[in-house]
Amino acid sequence: MFKFRRFKKIRGLALGVIGLIIALTLSAIPAISQDSKPLRIGTEPTFPPFEMQDKNTGKLTGFDIELLEAIGEELKRPIEWVSLPFDGLIPALQSGSIDAAVSGMTITPERAQTLSFSRPYFKAGLAIAVQESNDSIKSFDDLKGKRIAVQIGTTGASTATAIEGTKVSQFDSAALALQELLNGKVDAVVNDAAVTLYAVKEAGLKGVKVVGEQITEEYYGIALPKNSPLVNDINNALSTLLENGKYEAIFQKWFAGKAPPLPAVAPGLQGETKSGFAWGDTFRRLIFYGVPWTLLLTSLSFLFGLLGGTAVAIALISPYKWLKVICRIYVDFFRGTPMLVQLFIIYFGLPALFKGIGLDFSLDRLPAAIIALSLNVAAYLAEIMRGGIESIDKGQWEACQSLGMNSVETMKEVIFPQAFRRMLPPLGNEFITLIKDTSLAAVIGFEELFRQGQLGVATTYKAFQIYIAVALVYLVLTTLASYFFKWLEKRMDPLKQAEARAKKAAFTTSNDRATVGSK
Repeated sequence: MFKFRRFKKIRGLALGVIGLIIALTLSAIPAISQDSKPLRIGTEPTFPPFEMQDKNTGKLTGFDIELLEAIGEELKRPIEWVSLPFDGLIPALQSGSIDAAVSGMTITPERAQTLSFSRPYFKAGLAIAVQESNDSIKSFDDLKGKRIAVQIGTTGASTATAIEGTKVSQFDSAALALQELLNGKVDAVVNDAAVTLYAVKEAGLKGVKVVGEQITEEYYGIALPKNSPLVNDINNALSTLLENGKYEAIFQKWFAGKAPPLPAVAPGLQGETKSGFAWGDTFRRLIFYGVPWTLLLTSLSFLFGLLGGTAVAIALISPYKWLKVICRIYVDFFRGTPMLVQLFIIYFGLPALFKGIGLDFSLDRLPAAIIALSLNVAAYLAEIMRGGIESIDKGQWEACQSLGMNSVETMKEVIFPQAFRRMLPPLGNEFITLIKDTSLAAVIGFEELFRQGQLGVATTYKAFQIYIAVALVYLVLTTLASYFFKWLEKRMDPLKQAEARAKKAAFTTSNDRATVGSK
């Protein structure tokens, strides 16, 4: 009995010790996991030499990348990179989907209203790039009345739009803005000096030169969500790198000369800016500046696509095998490749190709967008029309032939009117889809409805409110289009039209009888 009691005491003591160890371990896990939790850093990987993909490994490299990796080592937290377009970095920070963003982002009072910034980590400035043959632009003052390409949401964009009489085209990346310059569609590009110089000297961009001195003095900072607890940690790590010489080593790897001194607080934060958000101004901008271009682009693209689709559909059911093969290749290509790629080929690729062989050829944004959308929608409409025509019973073709009608008369008078009524629902769907697909034209700088929303976000940093407004306007447009096609279906349905006429006749007859009875 004594041994049994002693065994119970020993077992109880052992269980208590084990429980204490487990409790201590569990209490330490949150701190350990928090310290080792990866930092999700957003970046736009098309901003060399700050962010870019290594040609050999495919991994991200650049000044910003190495600097943040060094900061992660100081904080003992690994870095998880998230690639985003530049104008998507601030919305991602506001939504909390990333912990910080680094992409050559200038510290400005406007951005500081919705974001927190680290201390400055790079001294930068804007520069002007022109074609090598251009001798008329040598300074900032020479940009008045010129065509300028910029990257959307950057200080270069805000600086260019403030110049009197300029026509500013805004693109999703600096590379597209420089390509616009190479294609001769703009007179200059206003962009960060370090990025432009790298493209000209290191990346071998030919036909472009940088003129004048830097037109601004700016400071880059690491952007974080407003009042993020990481601000102090990142500032302390950055200060350590500046003191121990690691920052200088990273700087000299990517840039010539010694790193300039950096202030603890960016001078730009000493300015004053307006705050607030006006729904009325947002909807007014979307409706009066965005909707007309969206409707014009949709209408013209659908019209040309309908004409082209009809021709291709007839060719696909024709007896000529060679014609059917050509049209089938066309349909498969435009249905099998992204419309975004087609837009890039037509707007950026073709002018570059023709210039390469010595031909001066370029397209403005509107005709380029119409051509790309029309060619794409024609491929889809061709299949809709082919299916509609082939759905008509072959006996009707034979009946028309027995009546002495040729193939054109048969198609025009008998087959197509019936097929068109069957095509209306899918045609309506394609029209509604096209309204939304016009937003892809934003990538070539065409300022339709969605682009107007992007421009609003780039200046107000109110992503959620503006994109909700954009979505509501698109919803109104697609709903109106849906009701229009439903009305058109009823108008072209002979049975429903006969029912409507019968009801109208019955109503008229009853009214006449009532009138006679009252007399």
